Amino acid sequence: MRVAACGPMLIVSASLLGVGGMARAAGFSLESAVASTLLLWAGPAQLLFFSAVAAKTAWPAIALTISLSSVRFVPMCVALLPMMRTKRTNTLTLLLAAHCVAVTVWAESMRRLPAIPRGGRMPFFFGFSVMCFIGTTISTGVGHALVGELPTPLAAGLLFLTPIYFVATLLRAAKKPVDWLALLIGLLIAPVTQALAPEGFDLLALGVVAGTAATLIQRALDTRTAA
Repeated sequence: MRVAACGPMLIVSASLLGVGGMARAAGFSLESAVASTLLLWAGPAQLLFFSAVAAKTAWPAIALTISLSSVRFVPMCVALLPMMRTKRTNTLTLLLAAHCVAVTVWAESMRRLPAIPRGGRMPFFFGFSVMCFIGTTISTGVGHALVGELPTPLAAGLLFLTPIYFVATLLRAAKKPVDWLALLIGLLIAPVTQALAPEGFDLLALGVVAGTAATLIQRALDTRTAA
């Protein structure tokens, strides 16, 4: 919780101020706005939900859109949960942990968990996540109260803090050449996957293509060096 409070919680909390404002603009109460943070726990999905409701989109279409926008969390869970699981970890704990996975939480956990003994990783993860939940719940409520007070460019900038922090964290955690290769390739082909991949699958496709390409290049370089 201390690690989260030293920076990550503040950044992710600031990014959700706009969610509270969007909720109020769409006619939702403070309680509904806060509940969206606790239950959806994803700024883009929350914004999609409130904007779609405001546009009177059909509920099945809203559910499908939000589900597709959250596909990016699947590879995050696949990479992170095995790092925390022990022989005594039950299914309910894993489900709760999967719900707590978010961009900021995942990035910091992937960077810090390897240095923590396996038995302490799940407690660290939940402590970090709970602190972020507390901060974002408060900021969602504040955003709901401040609707109309924040200029649109400032609200958009606050929401953009999370991806900036995410990229910065990945850069800080990159140690091997393959890590840098994956990041570089990902940044270069991001516009392509966004344009060609189905909506909601662009980030997943980006990770698969960039990660696979970086791995193949690194293996080819290793083979050439060994020869």
